[in-house]
Amino acid sequence: MQKQRPRVLTAKEARELLAGEAAPEKARDMSRFFKTGPGEYAEGDVFWGIGAPRMRAVAAAAVALPLPEVERLLEDPVHEVRACALVIMTLRFKKGDETQRGEIIDLYLRRADRVNNWDLVDISAGMLGEWLLRRDRAVLRRLADSPILWRQRIAVVATLPLIKAGDFTDILDLTRRLIRHPHDLMHKALGWMLREVGKKDKAALETFLEHHVHDLARTTLRYAIERFPEAERKAWLQR
Repeated sequence: MQKQRPRVLTAKEARELLAGEAAPEKARDMSRFFKTGPGEYAEGDVFWGIGAPRMRAVAAAAVALPLPEVERLLEDPVHEVRACALVIMTLRFKKGDETQRGEIIDLYLRRADRVNNWDLVDISAGMLGEWLLRRDRAVLRRLADSPILWRQRIAVVATLPLIKAGDFTDILDLTRRLIRHPHDLMHKALGWMLREVGKKDKAALETFLEHHVHDLARTTLRYAIERFPEAERKAWLQR
């Protein structure tokens, strides 16, 4: 007898499971941590206080959702529900064929408005970078040129797979484009990616720093040279 596959959750069921994990006290802490207050970068975002392991478990159970149902989760006002949708997309992307991957990336870019906090960017932008490994990367410039912070961060974090593949062209170009960005979240993202360049090729990072060290935000520089020996870090910071 053929073994039956376990039933896949629907979007409604996935949301209900997540709602059942709501922890109001933790939600208050997360709201403060992710800056949801008036005038802050995530003003109005709603948290249920759900830990990442439980959210990811629900995403794994709902991984076979049709993409229109995934988009319904993306549209949700609750942060963890959107995070669940993005994890579903990344899981599907890993196992999908080229057509399926293309559909996921199309949805991701079309609904980038729902990827609207730094953690949502960081759990999802890598799949865009994977998609672009052997493709034209003009989309990174379009995202970077957006006035929206989160799209700019998507562009930067999406370069991580490219950096790991030894291709630094895009992150160095994006850093030049965004070098005077006013927001600390971009300073950190740029520094993080530059640090990854240094892990692959320290000389390439040092060459870039020689030309741009005086223009980089202090936070960006600190992140970029974090793995350098202490004496070298001090020398760069004193320049």
